Amino acid sequence: MKKSLLIAFAFISFAVSAQEKIKDKVVEVSCGECQFHMKGKGCNMAIRMDKKTYFVDGDKLDKHGDAHAEDGMCNAVREAKVSGEIVGDRFKATSITLLPAKKKK
Repeated sequence: MKKSLLIAFAFISFAVSAQEKIKDKVVEVSCGECQFHMKGKGCNMAIRMDKKTYFVDGDKLDKHGDAHAEDGMCNAVREAKVSGEIVGDRFKATSITLLPAKKKK
């Protein structure tokens, strides 16, 4: 019985730690394959936060303009304010707001 409780507690602790909630954090956002060199099929939105990259669920590249335009996410890394949670190796977005692009000097 004690072993069962210990195993259950360890499993619950692991499951809770695998989900990190994010609220209004500024991160880098772009195409995971084109800019962050992640393995995937086609062009998909990804964020980079704390030197780690995550594919995004709940938002799409083309929602934020033409991904393949000169300033699109397949050709540029942008900053965005995001909310959601990290579940495993994916970011489950509840909101992604692109910040104004930095002007080139």
